[in-house]
Amino acid sequence: MLNIALIGCGRISKNHFESIKHFSDDLKLVAVCDIVKERAKTAGKEQGVDWYTDYTEMLNRGDIDVVSVCTPSGLHPAHGIQAARAGCHVITEKPMGITLPSVDELIHTCDDEDVHLFVVKQNRLNTTMQLLKRALDKDRFGQIYMVQSNVFWMRPQEYYDMAKWRGTWEFDGGAFMNQASHYVDALQWLIGPVDHVMAETATLARHIEAEDTGSAILRFRNGVIGNMNVTMLTYPKNFEGSITIIGEKGTVKVGGVAINKIEKWEFAEYDDDDAIIEKSNYNPPNVYGFGHIPYYENVIKVLKGESEPNTDGRSGRKSLELILAIYQSAKTAKRVSLPL
Repeated sequence: MLNIALIGCGRISKNHFESIKHFSDDLKLVAVCDIVKERAKTAGKEQGVDWYTDYTEMLNRGDIDVVSVCTPSGLHPAHGIQAARAGCHVITEKPMGITLPSVDELIHTCDDEDVHLFVVKQNRLNTTMQLLKRALDKDRFGQIYMVQSNVFWMRPQEYYDMAKWRGTWEFDGGAFMNQASHYVDALQWLIGPVDHVMAETATLARHIEAEDTGSAILRFRNGVIGNMNVTMLTYPKNFEGSITIIGEKGTVKVGGVAINKIEKWEFAEYDDDDAIIEKSNYNPPNVYGFGHIPYYENVIKVLKGESEPNTDGRSGRKSLELILAIYQSAKTAKRVSLPL
C-alpha cells in the first residue's frame, strides 16, 4: 500500500481522487493541500483525509510515498522538487512546467533523490489513441505524408477570471501551453521528433496575457509535414479535438470533442483492429477523458517494479520544448529549430 497526497484541489484534482479510489488496494490518500483554506477543507472532508494549507507541513508528516501535483503549471517544478527532497515520488499534471530550466531542475532533483517523476499525459492511453498507435507501430500507413491536429474549444472569459494565474505567462501560458499541450505531446509520440517549426499566435478575444488562438507548421525529422490549429474561442462550446494522419496506404482521423471518436479509418490492407473501431469510441464526461485511471495503473506498476513509465520527466520535457519553440517562432516571426 502506497500513501499518496495531493496538492492543488482545483478542477483536475477530481480526476486524481477518482483514480486513487479506483486503486484502493494499492493507493491510500492520506492528505490534501491547497493555499485556499475552504478548497483544502472541502476536499479533505469529501475524501475523509487530513487537509493542509501549508505544503511544507503536509510533507513533514513523514508517511507520504507519492505526491500528485495539481497546482498552476508554473508552480509544478517547485512543488515537485520539494516533494522529491522529502523522499516522495512525484506525479505532476501537464505541462510539467513552463520553462526549460525549471523542469530540468525538477528532473535532476528526482534523479538525485532516486525518486520517480511521472508526467500526466493521459490522452496517450485513450482507447482510440492506443488503436492509432498500434496502426503506426504495424507500419499500416506506409510512408506518412502529413499530420494535422485541431483543438477547437471554448474557454469563456469567466474561466480565466476564476483564477488570477490563468492565461498569465508566469504561471500558465496560453492555448498551446495549457489546453493543447496533450495534442502537442501526442504528435511527437505518434510521429517522432520535430526538426523545426513556424507559428502564429494571437490574443483575439480574451483579456489574458497569453494567446487564445494560434497555428503552427511542424516539419518532423522523418520528413512528415504537420500543422496544429488551436483556439479557445469556438462558438458556442467545445467542438473538436482531433488528430488526422495521411499516409501512403492509410488515412485516419481520430476526432470528436477530445480524440474520443474515430471518424475516418481506411487502410489498403485489412487488420483485425479494423473490426473494433466502434468499440474503441467513447463519450467522455469532459475533455479530460478517462485516461487518468490507466495512467495511475502504470504508476503503480512502475513503483512495484513491474513496468516502465509511460511518460517520465524527460518525455514530458519534449512537449514543453516544442511549445516553447512555437512561442519563440510566433514572437520572432522566424523558423525555430529544435532542440532549442
